[in-house]
Amino acid sequence: MSESERRRAKAVEELRKQEHQRILLGLAPNFNTSNVQDAEPLSAKQKFELAAHSALDPFTFFAAGVDALLSQAKNDFPTYGQGAKGYGKRFGASYLDTFDGTMIGNALLPSLLKQDPRYYRRGTGSFRSRFLHAVTSTVECKNDNRKWAPNYSNMLGNLVAGGISNLYYPPSDRGVGLTFERAAVVSGEGAIGAVLVEFWPDISRRLSRKKSDAALP
Repeated sequence: MSESERRRAKAVEELRKQEHQRILLGLAPNFNTSNVQDAEPLSAKQKFELAAHSALDPFTFFAAGVDALLSQAKNDFPTYGQGAKGYGKRFGASYLDTFDGTMIGNALLPSLLKQDPRYYRRGTGSFRSRFLHAVTSTVECKNDNRKWAPNYSNMLGNLVAGGISNLYYPPSDRGVGLTFERAAVVSGEGAIGAVLVEFWPDISRRLSRKKSDAALP
């Protein structure tokens, strides 16, 4: 086996393991996280497959459904109305936000810009260093050459997805200002998500340990 074939096989194996990762009691997909610090770069095809795997996961639809339910309860986007029709519009908008952001920011732009769309979980070190590593992942990532660089894919992806949302949000909720506002909100949510991904295994182990201790006589 040649060196290039060996590296491709290794990338396939690493990706296969990633696509089984979940957090929050095994419910939420965590496919876009690498626990291997020197993971092999992904091909463009693998980037699209990974993004689609997340975007089409049942939990992603469930999360969009919950978001739409909360939005309807608060009567966000009032021109959508209420009832099943209004809920359907809110659900569609919520899911499209996620789908667009995932496919553009985690697949299309990373392929064009030669960037790695994955979050590299540190897993060790001080709380502060790991927290900062997670938060800054929205603006910093690895290129396909494994060197750290500004995360143009994520930043531009959030902005482009925010712009596309003007096509399906009500006229009163469109515009340049709202596009940048949505991009900023999504970036903030991404930072929070990265912090959760970074520390969830630690939280899970601690909860399991407490449960085991409580079961002892």
